[in-house]
Amino acid sequence: MSLPSTDTVVGYPDGDVVSTGTVVHVEALPDGRSAVILDRTAFHPVDPVWPDQPADTGTIAVDGASRPVVDAVVGATDGTVLHVGDAPVRTGTEGWTFVVCHLVDDATGLEPGTPVTVTVDAEARRALSAGHTACHLASLALNDALAGVWTKDVPSDGRGRPNFDQLAITSSRILPDGSVDEYRIGKSLRKKGFAAAEFPARVGEVADAANALLASWVSAGADVPIAIVRDGDGLGERRRWRAGLPDGVVEIPCGGTHLRSLAELTAIAVELELAEGDGALALTMRTTATPA
Repeated sequence: MSLPSTDTVVGYPDGDVVSTGTVVHVEALPDGRSAVILDRTAFHPVDPVWPDQPADTGTIAVDGASRPVVDAVVGATDGTVLHVGDAPVRTGTEGWTFVVCHLVDDATGLEPGTPVTVTVDAEARRALSAGHTACHLASLALNDALAGVWTKDVPSDGRGRPNFDQLAITSSRILPDGSVDEYRIGKSLRKKGFAAAEFPARVGEVADAANALLASWVSAGADVPIAIVRDGDGLGERRRWRAGLPDGVVEIPCGGTHLRSLAELTAIAVELELAEGDGALALTMRTTATPA
């Protein structure tokens, strides 16, 4: 069976939750499941390089008979072997093909050439999209609130603020209607000019400033449009989250799903927790998005 030679066309950046496609490849996996690859899909998969947003949940249907998609992961092939969820290269690397692998327990009837319909759980998608949108906005608000803690010039974010989020983040998890981001404030960040010694006394002040800014953005509601801008329809193409904030448009590279405007939320709030350990400060930011 030949391996896919073109990227999966993905509809989730546009908000699609239903799609029709054709099976192009089925890969039997060691655990007994199968990875079903379609020419196009609405399913958002987990990217193993930065697995912040969980996969969509939903079904794949053949001739009206549906079966659960138990997971969805990014697959990659250089034409010799298909890597299912463990590609040795970043998504988008030249010379590789990137596909959405829909994992099913039973692939009976899902032969190449078979037309299928994929249906995503729309409410689960909405909740994760809200969490991801709130996560990006919280990172921008945190950068803004920390602007006065820097003593040197460092790379800035899309609003021109020192990009603490990019420089210090160690992990990010998108949750239904929220997120958890972990940051490390160690020797390298202090050398870049982050005033770590004075930060513990200012954590409450920083959280208040971030929440005030988030509240001002949410109050703008429908006047803050959100979109995914992409270079093409394939899974391996570059995608960017774009938000029209009151003080200007900002973009962040992103492969996840998002809301369409802040009118879909009534609030975004963050909580900051600081801990010491292993010669560094660990900052945890928990973000909550309240749906309208």
